[in-house]
Amino acid sequence: MKILISADLTPKKEEVNELFIKGDVKALFTDVIDVIKTADRFIVNLECALTHAENGIKKFGPCLKADPKCAQTLKELGVTDVALSNNHVFDFGVQGLKDTMKALDEAGLPYTGVGENDVDSRKIYYIEQEGKKIALVNVCEHEYTYALPDRMGVNPYDPYLTMQDIREAKKNADYVLVLYHGGKEHCRYPSPRLRNLCREMVYCGADVVLTQHSHCIGCYEEFEGGHILYGQGNFHFCWDGNGEDWYTGLLVELTIEDGLSVRFIPYEIKSVSVELAKGEKEKEIMDGFYARNEELKNGKWQAGWHAFCESVAPGYKNALRGQETPETTEEKTQHFAHYLDCEAHTDVWRELYPTWNWTNEK
Repeated sequence: MKILISADLTPKKEEVNELFIKGDVKALFTDVIDVIKTADRFIVNLECALTHAENGIKKFGPCLKADPKCAQTLKELGVTDVALSNNHVFDFGVQGLKDTMKALDEAGLPYTGVGENDVDSRKIYYIEQEGKKIALVNVCEHEYTYALPDRMGVNPYDPYLTMQDIREAKKNADYVLVLYHGGKEHCRYPSPRLRNLCREMVYCGADVVLTQHSHCIGCYEEFEGGHILYGQGNFHFCWDGNGEDWYTGLLVELTIEDGLSVRFIPYEIKSVSVELAKGEKEKEIMDGFYARNEELKNGKWQAGWHAFCESVAPGYKNALRGQETPETTEEKTQHFAHYLDCEAHTDVWRELYPTWNWTNEK
């Protein structure tokens, strides 16, 4: 059995949305279709609302949506399962999420990672294929979309409850796959917290942990028999004006026979399409990937994480300015609150502002 998992997908650009509405899978996915056809299951992270709703929620960052007809195009592409626990599927509120779920239902696409409240959103998703049972735990860091006790939304990561869910999944399945939507955007290295929690997921029973959301290819390690990928890159997320790292990604192919093996398939994101990486481009992507994997082993990843935090420091320092002063505005307060709420942002805070405990006598 082969399971193929892709990273972030959203028909953001107008011309891409039009191709999705037309159902032109060949123009959108080119030779990637050939890989999809080899898989028994194809899991996609849908990182937008499928809705005609007009009013986006209050948040920092863009509100992403696409036409509900896009769901049918995903079905025609070969998608079999949809992961929704991410930081954009609730961008148009309750109505936008309900529209998304309705569109997927009408296309015959089952989904996971959302619920009527924070408890319901934790439902473990099971795939049964060729006599094997695979559990999928789909969870997201705290960034605007997470379900509340009295509101629908996505499955919020919790350092205790999420680990409970993984242990429960392991009791009931042959293999456990975790899709964790988190980590710092544009950073190719995990934070110390992220690495520790992904390893703890393996200790709790996860066979594969894939972190998405960073929009760039990160690094990979095998740990205690488990496979952890810190950053899968984007999938179909054509958005002009981003850095070079935005436009590549890895399909993750899981082969389950006597055991489980993992293969990474690199691709490029073009103006309106994705296509398999070939020749020098494939070598460039994979050489960088393998080099970062070695840095996880020799400890150099920590310097890479620190350098990244220093590079984004001005934005975090700006969020501190104007708090509790006559110049304080609701937007400034919310900017600061957002950085406190989301785990990936607090990781940066801790790296930029170590306490005296780190410099006291040793």
